[in-house]
Amino acid sequence: MKKFYQLAPVCLTFVLCAGAVSAQRPRMGETPKDDKSVAKTAPGQTAANPIPPEPETVKVKYEGGYFGYNQKMDGMFVIDDMNERLVFKNKAQKEMFWVPYVAIMAAYGDTQSRRPAAASVIGSSVPYGLGLPALLIKKKYRYMNVQYRDDEMNTVGLLSFKFENEQSLAAMLQSLADKSGLTQRGEVFVRRRSSAPARNPDGSVNQ
Repeated sequence: MKKFYQLAPVCLTFVLCAGAVSAQRPRMGETPKDDKSVAKTAPGQTAANPIPPEPETVKVKYEGGYFGYNQKMDGMFVIDDMNERLVFKNKAQKEMFWVPYVAIMAAYGDTQSRRPAAASVIGSSVPYGLGLPALLIKKKYRYMNVQYRDDEMNTVGLLSFKFENEQSLAAMLQSLADKSGLTQRGEVFVRRRSSAPARNPDGSVNQ
């Protein structure tokens, strides 16, 4: 009986320690809430099958410049980075034409001030010069011009797209230039000639 009382504190301590360790372990099937090592992925995304980036799109009006498409059309200006091309879709989301990045030679923005058609009608229909103020009304229109040379299709052209505002034009122009490998020269983005000989600071050709 005396040995039992001597061993009782030791056994009690062992039981309490085992219970404490068991309480610290997460239950089966539970995920620690503060475990920051768990990688977060988008639905359907895996390391072997990454989700491709969404194409950049903005509403524009095609003004012309592509062989075989002479009429102006409302639609979407699409930068399809996954397929490395510039695409124009009509209002029904149908691809009308596309130009690969490597065929783009230059791109730049342009702003033109024109008199709206409604102002021209009012100015010409009101007698005794009362429509003169309407003739003075001008609105700024913003365009992106894209020069291309597609050797595979044996076509060249200067595409023109009218944008709704300056912000969307600037953003899409910069994105197109970056992804198609154009270099900025002033306000114009151009493709550098990789075959051009290197020149020294004094202007001489580096042999």
